[in-house]
Amino acid sequence: MNYLVAMEAAWLVRDVDDIDDAIGVAVSEAGKRLNDQDLDYVEVEVGATGCPACGEPFDSAFVAADTALVGLVLEMKVFNAESTEHAQRIAKSEVGGALRDVPLKVVETVEFAEEDEPNADA
Repeated sequence: MNYLVAMEAAWLVRDVDDIDDAIGVAVSEAGKRLNDQDLDYVEVEVGATGCPACGEPFDSAFVAADTALVGLVLEMKVFNAESTEHAQRIAKSEVGGALRDVPLKVVETVEFAEEDEPNADA
C-alpha cells in the first residue's frame, strides 16, 4: 500500500524579531537539511494551531525573547508499505535521520492508490 504521512516538527529559531522571520528561517533551515540528505521529496510547510477562543487556525509560531518555536508540517509519500504503522516508521526514520534533535510526531497518515494523488486535506 501507498501512504502520505504527515508529521509535525518543533523547530527552534534564535535571534528573530518577529513571527514572519521565524517562519521563513524555520522552513528554510528544515528544507536545507532535508535537501542535504537527498530528501527533496519531503514537503515542508508551517503548521496551523487553532485559536483557543474562536477555533480559527493561525500559524504555529511563538516568539519570546528573540527566540521562536515554529511548528512545521512535513509530508512524505511512502510507497509499498506493509501497513499504516510501517509507513509511519519509514517516514519518521527517513526524516528523523536528516533532522536529528528535532522532535517529530506523526499527525496523519492517508492511504492512496498508486494512480491516485493523496488528498492532503483528508
